Amino acid sequence: MGSSKAEYGPGAESPGKVTSTATLARKTGEKITSVTAYDYSTAKLVDAAGVDIILVGDSLGMVVLGYPDTTRVTLDDMVHHTHAVTRAQPRALVVTDLPFLCAGVSTRDTVRNAGRLVREAGAEAVKLEGGVRVRDEIRGLVDCQIPVMGHVGLTPQSKHAFGGFKLQGRTAEAADQVLRDALAVQEGGAFSIVLEGIPAALGDRITRELDIPTIGIGAGPGCDGQVLVIHDMLHLFLDFTPVFAKVYADVGSTTREALKRYCEEVHDGHFPAKEHCY
Repeated sequence: MGSSKAEYGPGAESPGKVTSTATLARKTGEKITSVTAYDYSTAKLVDAAGVDIILVGDSLGMVVLGYPDTTRVTLDDMVHHTHAVTRAQPRALVVTDLPFLCAGVSTRDTVRNAGRLVREAGAEAVKLEGGVRVRDEIRGLVDCQIPVMGHVGLTPQSKHAFGGFKLQGRTAEAADQVLRDALAVQEGGAFSIVLEGIPAALGDRITRELDIPTIGIGAGPGCDGQVLVIHDMLHLFLDFTPVFAKVYADVGSTTREALKRYCEEVHDGHFPAKEHCY
């Protein structure tokens, strides 16, 4: 019997590499961790910490590029930042967002746009927002061998349709619709799904109903995993901190103080000192 490239040849996966199939198998196992990263250095740090999934999220539009929301992010932006992350060659699974209007229009366009993220940038899976309305597009991607992570509940690209960033699934009728959307994502063939901005009880209900892992962000502790934007958890984005985000380290304040000390030492001549000179 011949050996397979996946086992022995060039491009073989490193031991312990997180894949979409391995993530799917975590439905009844250990909780899944996911954190955003948008560049090489951050991806190296996130991966070294043992995070399972690196999400190159279109949240980069707000926390890196300074846009008011995610609808300004382009496919070229996502290709550029995803390629920076994949150069780190992380053990973690790299999932990239399909930005506004790059999905949800037609299956053909969605597959072509996702193909750029995989072929040009090295993404290992794509994430797209929506439920029932994008089920066929999810199926089209999966049929083309592109793994898909779904995203329902508060979908930021729908900000204008929602009338702002608002909690979804508040009423019984609205909760049932979020569940229908989640089931449609599963029927399309997604290997996992992000639940965002919904009541904790609904997050728990959907997690129990689905056979694929749920990854929560503002969806309660009942999900199969959690995802956070790294700029929120390290307090690097100072405009606002979402209520669901825990600040694990105030790196923003530490960075600001370090920069102030640098300015003071340059002004008073203490930097560069003798040990910093050739």
